[in-house]
Amino acid sequence: MANSKSGDSVVDRIVRLISAFPQDVSALQLSDLAQRAGLPLTTTHRLVGQLAAHGLLEAAPGGMVRPGVRLWELVNRTSPTLALRQAAMPFMEDIQQVLHQNVNLAVLDGWEALFVERLSRRGSVANRAQVAGRMPVHISSAGLALMAHQDKMVQEEYLGRFTDPEGKVAADTVRALLAETSRQGFAQLKGVVDPDTWGIAVPVLNRRQRAVASLGVVVPLREMRLQALVPALQTAARGIARQMADS
Repeated sequence: MANSKSGDSVVDRIVRLISAFPQDVSALQLSDLAQRAGLPLTTTHRLVGQLAAHGLLEAAPGGMVRPGVRLWELVNRTSPTLALRQAAMPFMEDIQQVLHQNVNLAVLDGWEALFVERLSRRGSVANRAQVAGRMPVHISSAGLALMAHQDKMVQEEYLGRFTDPEGKVAADTVRALLAETSRQGFAQLKGVVDPDTWGIAVPVLNRRQRAVASLGVVVPLREMRLQALVPALQTAARGIARQMADS
């Protein structure tokens, strides 16, 4: 039921409010939150108070608002990626112990790679992939590995709608990248997100040979060790797939 002049429901406004927190920002001023959610300040103040009473948001000192512990608890308890993360973690830890670099796990959500887990350590190269962060398919090895192993209908819909906000990449270029990734069984992007890093990712395939996740690493650009990296990632991906199938 609509409960505002704009026609949006209470649920719509709550979702906009919770979704307004940008990546890598843990708290916002109430006025900034209202602006990002596209809501009146009075409405935002009222909803924040109600959500804070349930622990879903928290009103911090200085007029700041941040996601509440209860929200984190509920999301992690019921997350559809929980079984995937549990199956993948031992394999991710093994790879990190060998590489001493970033290891990430992602799923496809719309036309983006959504990162659901990441292991890092001191001394690792820069990695823009953050847990619960997103990256467009065409600029992430994780995204390419995921999209290259979807049904043709999904790929064609993606390519038909593809636009690069910066205008630097054409749909034909992405099509070629997907074809190359499918053919070789892994995706690689050198210096795309960060000029000094090299992203490599392989798909985690289900019984239909469709990607349900991707397993990737981010290493220094100078470390051109495909012959060692790819087989290790593919072996780990098969192990994750077996664990998922048995669970």
